[in-house]
Amino acid sequence: MSTDSTLNNLNERSQQLFKVLVEQYINDGQPVASKTLSNDEQINLSPATVRNVMSDLEDLGLIISPHTSAGRIPTPQGYRLFVDNLVAVKPLRGKAVENLRQEMGIDDSQEGLIAKASSMLSGMTKMAGVVTIPRREAVILRHIEFLPLTSNRILVILVVNEQEVQNRVIHTDRAFTEPELLQTANYLNQAFIGKDLSQIRQSVLDTMKQERDDMQHIMKMAIQMTDNVVEDQNNDDFVMAGQTNLMEYAEMANMEKLRQLFEAFNTKRDVLHVLDQSIKAEGMQVFIGEESGYSAFESCSVITAPYKVSEEVVGVLGVIGPTRMAYDRVIPLVDVTAKLLGSLLSSE
Repeated sequence: MSTDSTLNNLNERSQQLFKVLVEQYINDGQPVASKTLSNDEQINLSPATVRNVMSDLEDLGLIISPHTSAGRIPTPQGYRLFVDNLVAVKPLRGKAVENLRQEMGIDDSQEGLIAKASSMLSGMTKMAGVVTIPRREAVILRHIEFLPLTSNRILVILVVNEQEVQNRVIHTDRAFTEPELLQTANYLNQAFIGKDLSQIRQSVLDTMKQERDDMQHIMKMAIQMTDNVVEDQNNDDFVMAGQTNLMEYAEMANMEKLRQLFEAFNTKRDVLHVLDQSIKAEGMQVFIGEESGYSAFESCSVITAPYKVSEEVVGVLGVIGPTRMAYDRVIPLVDVTAKLLGSLLSSE
């Protein structure tokens, strides 16, 4: 059932009671009892009426009773209804925005600004802040060299786009000899100059189907090298700060859930997928629980906003925290930080 249709099933009295229940639970983290709500001056209902309304809310899947508690807490569906229709966002204005601008603008390098935005989001929300690195549409190969190091490590010297030089150390499954590395580099330089780095692997696979057997060995090495280079290039796709803040929330104290969450942070793949969804969408996004598509985030909400450089969306930033977060405060904070970061990067 959509939040709009669910909202249509709630009269004004039920909406107000539900809103107060969610706000109280967000504020103190304790299940909210009917007696507490009946004493709230915003509601002004009898205890019996409050119990009846709470029963209706529970039937609609908006609240639930945790364990044997007499109180109720919002479900992910309840949070979704609250965020979509009932939350009263408190926009940041004037001096508050200027203070953020001054704090973020201390470092004028791209890397410094991104790291500052991430740590600032983390510090102000007491949750995890995340900012993706600005992305280019393509990384075009101009030249590549491989130099053997020790312990199955290889130094990759890449010249990409307009003569930009990148040095990367990659780890391989086995040791490669200098002649092998030279042969692989020569092959890549002859066949794929001017092509997008991320597309070279598929090009090699397509070519393998048509080439003679003595070229297969070189191509297999080329695939392994490009896999390592592209994977290493993606390792810095975002900057995250404040992950350990999440351990302070009682509702996230389950060790298995924490293990899955920190595994997702370490591998980055799941986080990047969620952020990719955000960069392709317009405006702010709020993922509640498993709406992100990953069980590791079932106890989390992810609030994101894209940021622009010269009117082009190049990245996304946001906050990862428990579903019990102050949406009214975090949403405008993420929105303003995205606008400030884009503005500062554009003026570099």
